[in-house]
Amino acid sequence: MDKNNSAYNAIQPLILGSSSPFRKALLDRLGVTFTTESPEIDEKRMPDEDVGQLVKRLSVEKAKVIAKRHENALIIGSDQIAILDREILGKPGSSQKAVNQLQKVSGHCVKFLTGICLLNSASDQYQVDIVPYTVSFRDLTDEQIKVYIEKEQPLNCAGSFKSEGLGIALFKKMEGEDPTALIGLPLIRLVSMLNNEGFDVLS
Repeated sequence: MDKNNSAYNAIQPLILGSSSPFRKALLDRLGVTFTTESPEIDEKRMPDEDVGQLVKRLSVEKAKVIAKRHENALIIGSDQIAILDREILGKPGSSQKAVNQLQKVSGHCVKFLTGICLLNSASDQYQVDIVPYTVSFRDLTDEQIKVYIEKEQPLNCAGSFKSEGLGIALFKKMEGEDPTALIGLPLIRLVSMLNNEGFDVLS
């Protein structure tokens, strides 16, 4: 984060509302100066809330929590949900749960919905969108699953894999407009949102 930004960014700092090292690494790709803050929100699904509504709401709520601490900033909120046959796949948290999850997705397609919100705390206006991405998994043996989990330890990743690492070996096909959405922060859509706020990452 040692590159120069526009004067606009000097006036309005950019804040990533996330403690995820994966999202931080993605935003680093743009070469912009930013800080990170962890939003503490209740991520439980509301009654009758569909997954699209959920991922949008959580993205906005994360940004709004950070906005309470900063009067004049551009704040990024993001959330991701993995779905297999209408079932939400959470972060496994343990090796055994990761094994179970990969056994379940083996040979199937998993759809990822990644919400992205950019909130201007000076105007209290925000942009929000969902970027979908689909992954088709190979037919995996129990031994392959075991080896993968031992090598990469994807215990804090929805779907139990890291697509930017060895997890790519689990896939048969990937479909979507923005591969960064799969990792957790859709940069193509984010750059468009930043441009709408007068923040040009190429200036």
